[in-house]
Amino acid sequence: MFDVLVYLYETYWRPDACPDHAQLTRKLSAVGFETDEIQEALSWLDGLAQSAESHHGEQGLRSMRVYSRDEVEHLGETSIGFISFLESAGVLPPPMREMVVDRAMAIPGAPMDLEDLKIIILMVFWSLGEEPDALILDELFVDPEDRLIH
Repeated sequence: MFDVLVYLYETYWRPDACPDHAQLTRKLSAVGFETDEIQEALSWLDGLAQSAESHHGEQGLRSMRVYSRDEVEHLGETSIGFISFLESAGVLPPPMREMVVDRAMAIPGAPMDLEDLKIIILMVFWSLGEEPDALILDELFVDPEDRLIH
């Protein structure tokens, strides 16, 4: 599923640039994605759209997040730490954080793999039509071992 999401991010500028589900399914199939993977990704994207709609207009300039036991188990300490890092850096405002948590909880398996969480964060930005700045893109895409220190 994450391969489909990355493909959509790289191929379509915004979610509204994507064709309808039927046409998108055909295009993704033609590119070589499996039907199950496509359906899972499209269902996840529908949930992302619903999450964006439910968090639209929330201000939340100051917000403290207390994670439930299920969220801690599902997300894992590394993922929660990364979300907190982005939030404290002012990159992930509370409404977007809630979208990330909501969509991460929709993914089976625990604890959440940090690389998968990074794709979820990227898709939240994408769904809102926002482009993360270069430093955040670097944080989302480049492995720490591959970074050059100047």
